[in-house]
Amino acid sequence: MISFRRRLTLVHQAVIVVVLTVTALAAYWTLSREVHAQLDAALLALAETEAAALPEQGGQAVTVHEAVAAGAPPSFERLDRLLQIVGADGEVLARSRNLGAARLPLSPDLSRRLAAGEVVFETLHSFGSEPTRLVSLPVQGHGNVRAVQVAGSLDDVDRVVETASVLFGVMGATLLLAVGAAGFLLTRGAFNAIGDVVEQAHRIGDASLGRRLPHPGTDDEIGRLVQTLNEMLDRLEHGFDAQKRFTADASHELRSPLSRLRTELELALRRPREPAAYVDAMRSCVEEVERLTLLVEELLTLARLDAGQERGPTETASLKALVEEAMARQESAAQERGVRMALAPSAMRHELMVARGPASLVLANLLDNAVKFSPHGGRVTVQLATEGAEARVSVGDEGPGIQKQDLPYVFERFYRGAAARAGAVPGIGLGLALSHAIVKAHGGRIEASSPVAGGALFTVSLPFADAAVTARP
Repeated sequence: MISFRRRLTLVHQAVIVVVLTVTALAAYWTLSREVHAQLDAALLALAETEAAALPEQGGQAVTVHEAVAAGAPPSFERLDRLLQIVGADGEVLARSRNLGAARLPLSPDLSRRLAAGEVVFETLHSFGSEPTRLVSLPVQGHGNVRAVQVAGSLDDVDRVVETASVLFGVMGATLLLAVGAAGFLLTRGAFNAIGDVVEQAHRIGDASLGRRLPHPGTDDEIGRLVQTLNEMLDRLEHGFDAQKRFTADASHELRSPLSRLRTELELALRRPREPAAYVDAMRSCVEEVERLTLLVEELLTLARLDAGQERGPTETASLKALVEEAMARQESAAQERGVRMALAPSAMRHELMVARGPASLVLANLLDNAVKFSPHGGRVTVQLATEGAEARVSVGDEGPGIQKQDLPYVFERFYRGAAARAGAVPGIGLGLALSHAIVKAHGGRIEASSPVAGGALFTVSLPFADAAVTARP
């Protein structure tokens, strides 16, 4: 197969050849027509001059005016022109001296056309030693004079056209070579640069994603290509790092409950025990199994969200109603920890286009975190607001808050901040990551902040139902 580089070069050369050929042919045709038209105009002007000098009376002698008037400059227009005056019956009434005993042809068809008053131009290929151009001008009102014929040599015209054709050929060949060479050099330089990029890209693998392609230092297409590829490598590197961390964290989270489950079972089987001890061991095992089940379900949900398969059917729902339902389900856990939950008054009436189950899960995760991190006697505040075409729900607590260095990572999977790691707050670090993925799938966004007054504040923004319908393609 012919490489793209060679195909591009061949196409480039073919286009140049076609353009130069068409241009040369057009220029040749235009020049040939122009020089022939100039010769025809000169012959016709001489014929008209001679016709104007014919005697008005029919009895006067008809002569060719070759003599130059006294004191007048020499006339070059008659030196290489053959002139002949023809009568009504076709006889030659007068002729120029350089015509000698010869006569310009007068065919029956030419006589008929002259009788009809038509000016006739002809090219004579067999008259004299050179190709000849002949014009026959009909004359009326001058006795028995029928026409004035003037002939001129085409040799100079043909030489001009031939010289121009040679010149056009040389110029076309020169331009073809020059433009072809320039195109070849430019193409070779561009493809050599692309080849270097390809060679460098081949050396980058899974173990060397930290390497980058060398930038040529220019802002042309090659420079932008290298920059785009380096940005893509940055995203791939971050994706691979996140995947590695996710795999390691998932393995750790799965190994811990499995180890505890195995330990409980081994202790229960090591020696005979009382029935109550077996019941306690089974309950502990059930708790670990529930923890494993929750972890696996959340991992599957995240995997489906990543594949765009977990959004589910959407419906119009009131955000205020969803928040009230989530707070009602969380009320018992809040009472156990001595935490009060309050929904700030709001007149919001707009509805959202969301999947009710995932949306409720997001609110449940935020409220669960707020309750878990709030101190005994603390307060969790939920606020609803409208901003443009979006509805916003904010969940704030009075807990230890989020440290500044933890803020960029709170939505990463299995990430737990310093407050969660230092305390005895249960969790596996998937709730916020799952909430972030769900909100993003619904065209919204979730943000975390740590107010100066203390505590943590999570804000979810979702488009209203009418805005979602309008923005849908």
